[in-house]
Amino acid sequence: MTESFDPSTPVAFLGLGAMGSRMAQRLIGAGFQVTVYSRTADRAEPLREAGASVARTPREAAENARVVIAMVTDDAASRAVWLDPDTGALAALGDGDVAIDASTLTPDWARQLAQSTAEVGARLLDAPVVGTRPQADAGQLIFLVGGEADTYRRATPVLEVMGQHRHAGPPGHGMAIKLAANAYFALQVAGLSEALGLAVKSGLDLSAAAQILGGLPTTSPALGGVIAQIEAGSYAPLFPVDLVAKDLDYVVTTGTRVDAPTPLSRATLECFKSIGGQGYGHENISAVARLFIT
Repeated sequence: MTESFDPSTPVAFLGLGAMGSRMAQRLIGAGFQVTVYSRTADRAEPLREAGASVARTPREAAENARVVIAMVTDDAASRAVWLDPDTGALAALGDGDVAIDASTLTPDWARQLAQSTAEVGARLLDAPVVGTRPQADAGQLIFLVGGEADTYRRATPVLEVMGQHRHAGPPGHGMAIKLAANAYFALQVAGLSEALGLAVKSGLDLSAAAQILGGLPTTSPALGGVIAQIEAGSYAPLFPVDLVAKDLDYVVTTGTRVDAPTPLSRATLECFKSIGGQGYGHENISAVARLFIT
């Protein structure tokens, strides 16, 4: 059985957005040898100052790495960092190496990428995360992992630096359960927003309605922060509207492919597309309340 990785393991991190930069910082802080890549060069500078090496391409970042982690926006960006014929990271991997894609992608693409990874002798874990920026800072993300059990075991010491982890099953299953989780949360937020709108337009004060609904056992703990944002009218981005819409689109697409009805996700997608189209796509998921409370 192949040994697990430890902090002496060279790691590459591809994608230094709001989440990726924080996750890479956790790995650096734990003593891993980290090489980073970002399409936006300025984002790499704080990590260089923290001790990371900076690569010009994904392939260069992966050259000497045993574990390569990607945290990018969507299927297209994932395909580019892994499989671009000139700069893709996958060409630098070989026997015993592990690719981890922590982005939120479609299960179909995750399975295709797993097959391509196996063809070069490496193994893929599709490992999207539950949590946002505060959890990434604190190393409290939850990875939902698809892939071979032995590969998952080997990568556990790397994942644990950044958070907890759950093994969902074979390739593609991490992405499938992540889309389910995101759909479930988005439906709750849209439903809460509609309910608050009904209460306010029936004459209740927003603060009173928020406090009452927030204190009921039917309101999940995850909605507590959402209610506070809606009450304050403050929508600083943690899970931006545009990304919610992208994930819901993946939910609907995947549902069609596997013959799973998604009428609620379709309706919720239209809500997020609408508020995004009004110029609020950069705001937090809670900004969908703008459709109902005016």
